[in-house]
Amino acid sequence: MLVLTRRRGQAICIGDDIRIVVTRIEDGQVRLGIESAHDVIILREELLESVRQANQSAQAVAPAQFDQWLQSHRPSTQDAASIQEE
Repeated sequence: MLVLTRRRGQAICIGDDIRIVVTRIEDGQVRLGIESAHDVIILREELLESVRQANQSAQAVAPAQFDQWLQSHRPSTQDAASIQEE
């Protein structure tokens, strides 16, 4: 792990496409600004872990269970007709 010391307004670059700027330091928190290409996905670590766990749970569902869930959540014929009219 690389550990750097930065002050407000200073930045670090990762490759040519990612720039991280310290925008504010206050009450034990550091606010960072991240500049990157639009196709780079940036997530907080806790959110990424939550998504990983949800994906693992979804993979554990058997196809029969999914079909059963899909049937119970499918809109009725009447609901589908009203959506088409809008």
